[in-house]
Amino acid sequence: MPSPLDLDASAVLARYPSFCRQATPLPLDHGGFSGTALWHLDGSAGSFGLRAWPPTETWERVRFRHRLMVTARRAGLLFVPTVFAALDGATVVERGGRLWDVSEWMPGRADFHQHPSSGRLETAASALAQLHAVWRSVPCERTGPCAVQRRLNFLDEWLRLVRSGWRPSPEVADPLHPLVERAWRMLPSALERVPSRLQRWRDDAPRLQPCLCDLWHDNVLFDGDRLGGLIDYGAVKVDRVAVDVARLLGSLVKDDADGWRCGLQAYRRYASFSADDEELARALDRTGVALGVANWLRWLYQEHRLFTDRDAVSRRLTELVERLQGEPAG
Repeated sequence: MPSPLDLDASAVLARYPSFCRQATPLPLDHGGFSGTALWHLDGSAGSFGLRAWPPTETWERVRFRHRLMVTARRAGLLFVPTVFAALDGATVVERGGRLWDVSEWMPGRADFHQHPSSGRLETAASALAQLHAVWRSVPCERTGPCAVQRRLNFLDEWLRLVRSGWRPSPEVADPLHPLVERAWRMLPSALERVPSRLQRWRDDAPRLQPCLCDLWHDNVLFDGDRLGGLIDYGAVKVDRVAVDVARLLGSLVKDDADGWRCGLQAYRRYASFSADDEELARALDRTGVALGVANWLRWLYQEHRLFTDRDAVSRRLTELVERLQGEPAG
């Protein structure tokens, strides 16, 4: 029997042109890491993705993402998914207390780690630079906390939580138990280094622009050596471009120095990226590993969030903990 969310999905599709209704929506992920629900529609007119944003999402944020995606497509960036309009011309539909949209299903697989190459890395970094260059001219509010301040704010919240006596307490039978214990032992010294690593950029007046803010390995699709798409625009916000560069390179090549050089050279062919930007990107990458581990522990054992794919959670946390263990102390 279809779930209430699946019934809502069918009702939403009825408000779109017929080419979006030619295939039965196949549910893929009703939760994920963000609380978004996804369906895949594969029909004679092509492949589409139906998305139900979390109930906390707002019209303003979804419309902003759509405006950025439309701008990128009009600039010829075909690795950005097309957003489709409903019969009334709107790209956002409301149903069941959620906002919904339909976009192009991009080809390829997130398999860089299985098939790494300098060519693939250059392609991804070049695409990011082209996207940043297009988005730089998009009119938007260019103020607000950037990644540096958000990370320092998160650190303050984490330290208050720990000082209150809280600690992650997984059940012994929890498959993540050994990993969590390992992470908990390493976190204090790693988090202690976060303020000094970010202090240089704490009080400056940065140039902000729209950024993806969640461009990690699984959101970079390759079709062979060709870039199939940069997907998932749910975390888009106004920030420093260094946050995207850090996220992309840290996720794809981790701490590999040659990989970072290759990616940065490719990025600089299409967009400016100063020596200071590079230093910030490296600082954001290093601090992001430690704070990422802390955030997962908080999500799982303080907020008790439920994730449908526990194996994916384990893989993500394992990757972060391994990087935390191997990171330099400076």
